[in-house]
Amino acid sequence: MTTISCRRFLVLIPLAAFAVVLPTATVPQGSAFAAGPRVLPYDKLPDDWRLAPLKDLNGYFPFSPSPDREAWARRAERVRRQMLVSLGLWPMPSRTPLEAVVHGKIDRGDYTVEKAYFQSYPGFFVTGNLYRPKDPGTGKPRNGRRPGVLCPHGHWASGRFYDKGEQGVRKEIEQGAEKFEEGGRSPLQSRCVQLARMGCVVFHYDMIGYADCTQISFQLAHRFAKQRPEMNAAENWGLFSPQAESHAQSVMGMQTYDSIRALDFLSSLPDVDAERIAVTGASGGGTQTFIVCALDPRPAVAFPAVMVSTAMQGGCTCENACGLRVGTGNVEFAALFSPRPLGLSAANDWTKEMETKGFPQLQQHYEMLGAKGLVMLKPLLHFGHNYNYVSRAAMYCWMNKHLGLGHDEPIVEPDYQRLTPEEMTVWDNDKHPRPEGGDDFERKLLNWMTDDAAGQLAALTPHDAPSLAKYRDTVGRAIEVLIGRGLPEAADVTLQQAETADRGDYRQTVGLLRHTLADERTERLPIVLLEPNDSSAAAKGRAVVWLDEAGKAGLFDASGTPRREIRKLLAAGATVVGVDLLFQGEFLADGKPIVRTRRVANTRESAAYTFGYNHTLFARRVHDVLSTIALLQGREPAPVAVDLVGLGKSGPLAAATRAVAGGAIDRAVIDTGGFRFGKLSDIHDVDFLPGGAKYFDLPGMLSLSAPHKLWITGEGDQPPKIVKAAYEAACAEKNIVAFAGSPGDEADAAVKWLLVVGNPRGVQ
Repeated sequence: MTTISCRRFLVLIPLAAFAVVLPTATVPQGSAFAAGPRVLPYDKLPDDWRLAPLKDLNGYFPFSPSPDREAWARRAERVRRQMLVSLGLWPMPSRTPLEAVVHGKIDRGDYTVEKAYFQSYPGFFVTGNLYRPKDPGTGKPRNGRRPGVLCPHGHWASGRFYDKGEQGVRKEIEQGAEKFEEGGRSPLQSRCVQLARMGCVVFHYDMIGYADCTQISFQLAHRFAKQRPEMNAAENWGLFSPQAESHAQSVMGMQTYDSIRALDFLSSLPDVDAERIAVTGASGGGTQTFIVCALDPRPAVAFPAVMVSTAMQGGCTCENACGLRVGTGNVEFAALFSPRPLGLSAANDWTKEMETKGFPQLQQHYEMLGAKGLVMLKPLLHFGHNYNYVSRAAMYCWMNKHLGLGHDEPIVEPDYQRLTPEEMTVWDNDKHPRPEGGDDFERKLLNWMTDDAAGQLAALTPHDAPSLAKYRDTVGRAIEVLIGRGLPEAADVTLQQAETADRGDYRQTVGLLRHTLADERTERLPIVLLEPNDSSAAAKGRAVVWLDEAGKAGLFDASGTPRREIRKLLAAGATVVGVDLLFQGEFLADGKPIVRTRRVANTRESAAYTFGYNHTLFARRVHDVLSTIALLQGREPAPVAVDLVGLGKSGPLAAATRAVAGGAIDRAVIDTGGFRFGKLSDIHDVDFLPGGAKYFDLPGMLSLSAPHKLWITGEGDQPPKIVKAAYEAACAEKNIVAFAGSPGDEADAAVKWLLVVGNPRGVQ
């Protein structure tokens, strides 16, 4: 391997056609291969793990406990932030008045049931039933504050109105899963009744699209399968559209916020002890349980049933959001509840291996935190997917112990009189009419969410150093999540298979950049380095990494000679580097640029099924730029600085890289071309980035360049307002230049700026 000495490196990303033809290589007939220096034969692709099939919800999601409290605190903050950003809850939506209504009390002797609804978002209602205990001796409500239990229901048919029917319950009784024909017909009501009899105030609420919560339909929230062209628009868009995804708006995020507001409602009740709140649900209700318990500090006890596992992560659209489970999974989400008491159950479903895969790691995790014994698994593998009498009994004991209910055990669940849907519904045609819903309401609700987030972020517009730090804490940390990776350690990035040839005025080295990840997976990028031979050149020590839509071949013209802009940099003594990012150059078997990204086998057209488990291509290409910078930083002698330039369609990649890498890049040249993530109309566009439009879109990324040197074009003769504000807040207005020259002049102007700025001799 040949080592190239570089002291200063610059990353450039222009737009050009493939050019150079190696005399020893044969380009396939009819191929769209752009000619350029190659590392691998035409019939071989880089051995990069990302070329393997994409991960989906049925993959393997192990949990690796942290070695100590400090490491866990860092990991927990990172995963929790990823959850919040992915669910559209960073920043948290404005907590508007609940305007709760409780009515229609039904007295069952030792407990009462009421109808309740409130607004999570303005005009969007959370609906359910409120179960309250009574003193069995007097029939009066119990004195004092009682523990509260939040009960999300999961994907049982009709949700809160679920009735498995006479034949269904008899089969359950025969199997030992239920005891009573009457009460056993609704395992959802059963747990609410028993917890109320044990002294808890229980709120049993609807998932979006179920029972009384139908402003967003069941079919849309849980069975969405096909993109709706009428809802894919730059304004007034609907759920699952590219625009909704680019603003981190999803059914799962809305449902999670409903659960947070349900905690607001339950803890505000005068008879509820807000210090003793528990959450329990099964299946999809189990998903809601461990998600809200991971994000909200108020629950004291959790029991997500038959859901937490290292296997299937949740098959419904309401359980998936873009970015949510990239690099993590449900077991780790459950671990975020630690060290508070966490009870689990398993059945003969995707949780059946939990005893050996997932739970031992949770036990190790709790023991590391000094909370041994506060995590429990009840494996009931002789039952299918359920929250039956036997499973509920385990939950009752867990709640009895950790909510301090004081009942003798075992706790026996007696029969009860089921409520009919007519008795449970919160709506009537008089005082409590059903609210509006449908497509227009959906658009209206998402408009509110968009405006609310935009207003909160606008309020963070920086004007001085402290406000800039606060701005970075919100916008910068969100964009870190969207990209999903920071600058790698230089030791993890090496150059392999390097071959060097002398070209007279410069030396050309080709090789494979190898990035070894923490889990031993490897990424390999074909790369070319051009180094001037003239040691007396004025810019000696500076280097340029020139990324291009066409990959490393973009450095060369049709004759195989470095392009004019590259020659200028070489003449000035700069080293120039080109790289094939993922699905560029040598990553393309047929040489044809991809026009749409890959997707998982799931046929439903929800972006979350693919990008809830895999980084987007845009993010992965940013990872490759970061790896290239790390490679340069690790070479000997160490570089003085790294500069980044992105022209043409590579501009957004450069902007995102600079936003994440910050001061690791000394200067950046970025052509935005007016690009905005929010304008994309396809969830499989190569530049699609979920959440990318929410944080001031591309200008938000550019703003994070402050106070470092930045040259931009594509935005007119002034930087976007948020970019200008950030530079003014950093007292670095002189470090930003907006170029608005004639089209086609960008490359020359950018190179001239690079050679003058920071170059005392001003070499042209």
